[in-house]
Amino acid sequence: MQNKFIMAIVVAVAIFVGVTITVQQANSPIMKRLVEQQEEILSLQRRMDQALAQGAPSAGGDLNRKVDMILTILKPLQQMQQAQQAPQPPSDEYTKVHTIDLGTSPIKGNKDAPVTIVEFMDFQCPYCARFHPVVNEVLAAYPDKVKYVLKNFPLGFHQDARPAAKAALAAGEQGKYYEMAELLLQNTQALNEEKFKEHAKTLGLNVDKFTKDFKEKDAEWEKIIDADMALGAQVDVRGTPTYYINGRKTMARNLDMYKKEIDAILNKQ
Repeated sequence: MQNKFIMAIVVAVAIFVGVTITVQQANSPIMKRLVEQQEEILSLQRRMDQALAQGAPSAGGDLNRKVDMILTILKPLQQMQQAQQAPQPPSDEYTKVHTIDLGTSPIKGNKDAPVTIVEFMDFQCPYCARFHPVVNEVLAAYPDKVKYVLKNFPLGFHQDARPAAKAALAAGEQGKYYEMAELLLQNTQALNEEKFKEHAKTLGLNVDKFTKDFKEKDAEWEKIIDADMALGAQVDVRGTPTYYINGRKTMARNLDMYKKEIDAILNKQ
């Protein structure tokens, strides 16, 4: 009977630990702190295992003492969970307004629009492909009030992202930058020269000129991409996609979230 009771407590603690880790993964904004907290939890769990290993309660053992020992170890876990769920002060990461130089980047939408969405993108990033259609919804909802600018931020482990960025830039020589970008994002698993040529043909481009620009202007494309990445580093881009609305980093990922922020800006004008 005592062993069953102890096992029930162990199972409960294990479940609690699992829930705590899940909460941290979902809510922790800083990966470093997440890892530190998980290490603390594992340390506490090891202490609990050691406490139990000191001896299962015998017929004459003090069951209450061992239960108290387990609950003492469990208490820090409860405190950690409560701290994780407690309201946190807003991070200046999403309140700071950055100066983002649009440079020569192509603009989609009304160039004189009062609201500017800037996205730092990796063409091989599945999340960029997933959330990009929302930008088109925003532009459709605010045809005169919002413009969009794409900045390249190819991640080092995505080998096809940089060539894809160059393909979009080469298409831009014939006025089809964003049209090519759309096709690339719809085919993130097929980013190669043959596919780029296929997209160029689909868009009605002069394929020979596109191919020539893609290859012979490589140094120019490299310079543009590197400048975008340097700008991204200056404005605290940590991954892709990263969006900014009038220079302020945003967590908006659906139309309603965008509308809330955009309407707030427009209402102040």
